[in-house]
Amino acid sequence: MYLTALPAFTDNYLWMIHDAAQAVVVDPGDAQVVKAALEKHSLQLALILLTHHHADHTGGVDELRAATGCQVIGPAYEKMPEPLQRVSGGEHVQALGHSFQVMDVPGHTAGHIAYYCEDFEGKPLLFCGDTLFSGGCGRLFEGTPAQMLASLDSLAALPGNTRVCCTHEYTLSNLRFARAVEPDNAVLAQYEQQCIALRANHQYTLPSSIALELEINPFLRSRLSTVKQGLIQSNALSNASQADDVACFAALREWKNIFK
Repeated sequence: MYLTALPAFTDNYLWMIHDAAQAVVVDPGDAQVVKAALEKHSLQLALILLTHHHADHTGGVDELRAATGCQVIGPAYEKMPEPLQRVSGGEHVQALGHSFQVMDVPGHTAGHIAYYCEDFEGKPLLFCGDTLFSGGCGRLFEGTPAQMLASLDSLAALPGNTRVCCTHEYTLSNLRFARAVEPDNAVLAQYEQQCIALRANHQYTLPSSIALELEINPFLRSRLSTVKQGLIQSNALSNASQADDVACFAALREWKNIFK
């Protein structure tokens, strides 16, 4: 089995898994990128998995379905390109002999889902859409801070060696913000330098891992005193020590929204 990131648009990744004969594609916003990959590797598209309704994740679905006859699976409670099978948290999806658990992860959108495979070629695998990024998380377009915090908590509880397949190459901008939040985080500083070198060589920073994100991602670390101190020093929150978890997370997300 193979795991491949297909770059699309300015900074999207369309993730593809395949067994050298059939393929599964996650969030295909651009049909042409997928068609080119299928042709290059002589693959038949068997299944599309969708995490949420935004056009850069769903825009290629109709064309790919019409061209290949593939099955489409997506979130139960969002507007989706029909026809498709709708799923929600706790259900399981079969893809090329692997079982993916569906996780409800609202926040970025109201009905966002993720797909988690406990064992994909020896390691867990997560397709998280725009909920979790390396060093960051998605904007709260439809959900609440409490929903996003709970969603990130559920992802943070996955095994540390879980490969995190985010759908945007936002890593360097996220890490600049993370460094402003936790300037003394040595693991974060080292990771930032690694990612700068990767991008300088036109390489991807993804997939990440849950263990790494727990060390460097302020949105998974929003309860820590070092992050709360950053909120106070930036004037993002006047009294983080007395604010509850959701208030601290909300202030962190608001700070990121205006960070330059």
